[in-house]
Amino acid sequence: LYQLIMGRLLAIDFGLKRTGIAVTDSLQIIANGLDTVPTHTLLAFLQTYFLKEVVDQVVIGMPKNLDNSDTDSTAGVRFFIKSFKKKFPEMAIIEHDERFTSQLAMQAMIAGGMSKKDRRVKGTVDRISATIILQSFMESQD
Repeated sequence: LYQLIMGRLLAIDFGLKRTGIAVTDSLQIIANGLDTVPTHTLLAFLQTYFLKEVVDQVVIGMPKNLDNSDTDSTAGVRFFIKSFKKKFPEMAIIEHDERFTSQLAMQAMIAGGMSKKDRRVKGTVDRISATIILQSFMESQD
């Protein structure tokens, strides 16, 4: 009896200084925050992670304004996508609308009873934002 091996989905909340990363479990059911890394180390972090874990797809949050125009961050994300495709040509990378994820992450931390001091830790917001991007992407696939 053969068992279908599924890889994880990995989401990136790209920032100019820090990047939040989230992944699913191997059955692609639950999204969890994985880490926040300095953006200049992101490609190296992903390379190491891809050697340890099977990843089917990478989802990257695409920042847009309410009117769907680019934000100040959009060009940085597009540049990263080009670098990613050069380094990992076999890996699928999918853009997903990330509007409101930072606000949703902040609301989730407040609702979860996280202290004001802990909410100020920027990496936490980035990791939770990546998790929300991943969850939103997964829901959009149903």
